[in-house]
Amino acid sequence: MNKYETIFLMKNDLTKEQRNKIIDTIKNYINENGKINNTEDLGEKTLAYEIKEYKKAYYYLIEFDSKSEQITELQRIYRINDDILKFIVIRKND
Repeated sequence: MNKYETIFLMKNDLTKEQRNKIIDTIKNYINENGKINNTEDLGEKTLAYEIKEYKKAYYYLIEFDSKSEQITELQRIYRINDDILKFIVIRKND
């Protein structure tokens, strides 16, 4: 298993319940295929530039262990969700 870090930006006009549903979906997928080591709710921040006409976004960070084959599916989950503005998955070196 490799160590990864992902951060994703959600639309800032979502309700808390909608945000939690997205976060739970991502966490459940990661837990099914690996292990979450740390999560951090970074809150709402102003973007450096507009993304899909949004000037602010809600940030969420997850550090986890997973097999490399699972990352492609995680990225697909991000892409099919219209409420996620941006995301990145980084492999960490120890």
